[in-house]
Amino acid sequence: MATINPIRLQKFLCGTDYPCKRDELVRIARDNGADATILERLQQIPDRNYEGPQAVSRAVAR
Repeated sequence: MATINPIRLQKFLCGTDYPCKRDELVRIARDNGADATILERLQQIPDRNYEGPQAVSRAVAR
C-alpha cells in the first residue's frame, strides 16, 4: 500500500469544517479533484467523526 503524503491529502480536504464524518471527507476530496488513490484510502478509514486534519492523516496512514 502506497504512503499518502499528508500535505497532499490536506490539499484535497481544503475547506473542511471539522468535526467531519468519513463520507463527507470523501465527498469534499472528490469535489476538490482528489485522485482515485486518495479517495480509496479515505473510503477505508473508520466511519466516525474526525476532529481535525491530523486525525484524518493518522487514520489514512494506518
